[in-house]
Amino acid sequence: MNIQSAAINILKRGVELDTKKRYTEALVCYQEGLQILVDKMKGETDEATRSYLRKKVEEYMNRAECIKKLVLKQKEVGQFHEQVHIENDSTGHSYKTLFGRFLDEDVQFVIIEDPYIRSFHQCQNFLRVCELLVKSCDKLRHIELLTSKDNKSDKDQSNWLNNISIDLLKYNVQLIVKFSETLHDRQIILSSGWIVKIGRGLDFYKATENKFCLGMHDLDLRPCHETTVDILHSKNVKQSYG
Repeated sequence: MNIQSAAINILKRGVELDTKKRYTEALVCYQEGLQILVDKMKGETDEATRSYLRKKVEEYMNRAECIKKLVLKQKEVGQFHEQVHIENDSTGHSYKTLFGRFLDEDVQFVIIEDPYIRSFHQCQNFLRVCELLVKSCDKLRHIELLTSKDNKSDKDQSNWLNNISIDLLKYNVQLIVKFSETLHDRQIILSSGWIVKIGRGLDFYKATENKFCLGMHDLDLRPCHETTVDILHSKNVKQSYG
């Protein structure tokens, strides 16, 4: 596959997502595809090809600008809503793929509400999210976790979360853990206003067949349980720790 074909495939994916009103995902595809076309155009000597590429760049750039304005308008009036349906046994749904595009320098704190960060693999999932946050959010200072206690092995749960807390401090990030026995909702709240609601919480990946198969570490290769992801935006996200 040549560079131009790769760009067109990415842009077609953008159109597909655009049609499904998954605008922020479409925007990522448009930006990636446009960058490839612009780079290709710079090195192209054939004028007819340059003209064709220029036309395509303008076409997709105009659509990308329209999406930016649409998302901004929906955010301003509190009406932004994007939904992703994860089908049973589907792949390509790592945490980074699902909401990594919202993690940037505007994120100073994150609140994670999930009643099931208790067992070993659930705490491992939480650790993966913490890793993603630390790598992506330069100005991150606090992560707050609201979950429930594991009455069967609360000592293990406490130790695992404490280990994560100690390591996060090396990156100048404080972990605040709170417990609720009545918590049901599952959501990730970013200080920038983005809210990610995953129906099954962080624990929507299926167990791997063994410890040495694809998907063990790369969650984009891990089959998933069916769930729905709703992405919203609120202009009034408040810190609840203190």
